[in-house]
Amino acid sequence: MPRKSVPCKTLLLTFAALLITFTQVHAQCKPPAKPAVPLSPAEQASTTLSGKTLTVYYCAPSMRGRKIMGGLVPYDKVWRTGANTATTFRTEANLRIGKQIIPAGTYTLYSLPSPEGWKLIINKQVGQWGTVYNQSLDFARVRMFEGVIPSAPVEKFKIDFEHTRDNKTELHFIWENTDVYVPITATD
Repeated sequence: MPRKSVPCKTLLLTFAALLITFTQVHAQCKPPAKPAVPLSPAEQASTTLSGKTLTVYYCAPSMRGRKIMGGLVPYDKVWRTGANTATTFRTEANLRIGKQIIPAGTYTLYSLPSPEGWKLIINKQVGQWGTVYNQSLDFARVRMFEGVIPSAPVEKFKIDFEHTRDNKTELHFIWENTDVYVPITATD
């Protein structure tokens, strides 16, 4: 009888050791947790003109070693102007953007990048995914101007209101080696 108990104990100890080893190896092979910060986090830019708020809601992609203008963002094709969901623009004020009159409301912003110059597209469709673009719902297309070229590549896409004073501001899109903008004036 003592001979049978020794192999049984050995077998149990061996099995326990294998189970612990397997558990440790398996724990080391788990995929890494999702990043705490999304690759294209939600951002917003806001300003106030004549006591009324203008806000742009967008998702901000990063370069991550990629060529952006003319690469990830192709020239002469409509771009969602950010990542993920469509970029939303809300204004409490009636505006003049470039030469276009834009009533207070909610719109989607797209852009048409080109080496010869950009256009801002103000579209009436809202709430869609960023790549869902319906040209028939364009409210206006406005020529954009070149801002100050960044001295070093800008890693993360940024929409910003700059040079805001009284009832005027500039809406800037800044990424990689590009800064383009449109002048905005509150008309009420």
